[in-house]
Amino acid sequence: MRKTTYILLFILLPMLLGAQQLPHWSQYMINDYVMNPGITGKNSYFIGMSDNRYQWSGITDAPRTYILSVHGPLKKQNMGVGGQLFVDITGPTRRTGFYGSYAYHARLTENIKLGLGLSAGILQFVMDGQKITLHDAGDYVLQNAMQSALLPDFNAGFYLYSDKFWVGFSSLQLFESRIKFFDYMATEGVISRHYFGMAGYRLHVGDDFIFEPSVLTKYVKPAPFQFDAGLRAIYKETVWVGGSYRNRDAFSAYMGFLYRENLTIGYSYDFTTTNLKNYETGTHELLFGIRFNNRKSSGSSQFN
Repeated sequence: MRKTTYILLFILLPMLLGAQQLPHWSQYMINDYVMNPGITGKNSYFIGMSDNRYQWSGITDAPRTYILSVHGPLKKQNMGVGGQLFVDITGPTRRTGFYGSYAYHARLTENIKLGLGLSAGILQFVMDGQKITLHDAGDYVLQNAMQSALLPDFNAGFYLYSDKFWVGFSSLQLFESRIKFFDYMATEGVISRHYFGMAGYRLHVGDDFIFEPSVLTKYVKPAPFQFDAGLRAIYKETVWVGGSYRNRDAFSAYMGFLYRENLTIGYSYDFTTTNLKNYETGTHELLFGIRFNNRKSSGSSQFN
């Protein structure tokens, strides 16, 4: 029994300690909606996006995250609606969730808008005992045991933006619900509140090039503060390449293109800077996006 509990504590460590629980996204400047409900409907079109992240290739049961989202403006374009569905798998554990979001976009000046957004949803945490190899072959506590928990969740954020810059802040997992899989475990896991900050600027160089520096900050108590700092070069609003650095974690390189102003394809590869580099061969992230009812207008990004 004691050995089984130790194994479970290791699996549930991020929840038990309140550490970073939400996945990283190397292409955060494109897949920004999933981190801030204030972005809902910021563009002049609806966009559906699929982002698929394969963490630490070469390590058995390493994290895999799949997310499908869609959002866009209502007719008057001062409000937006959207939704996202995701699955986050690590070994015998799985986190599934669905959120619906709403945002109001107030025009502060001719070129600057402020988006205020909320999202609400349901999270399901599942642990499959059949996928856990026990140290003690005589310990049958987890065999054929499927444990799950269903929890409500709530997020909020704001997003200040124009054609040239953006600044945003959001808080996710506001409820900080508690989760407990097994009755014999005295310790409960906590769905910790996460804080995200984002900012970026678009610098036009000539008629063909745009350079886009950006930063994403992340904090969840008691984990250390973390940030991503990146630079993307865009050619003719169609093709881009770039890279970023995530402190205490990895360097990322990414590329992508926009086909006929409707189809977005992006790919990133992470080179870890931690000791995991001795055991894994990198992290892959593949992104697809498609636009609906595309109408160009000021105050919306044309490269996401």
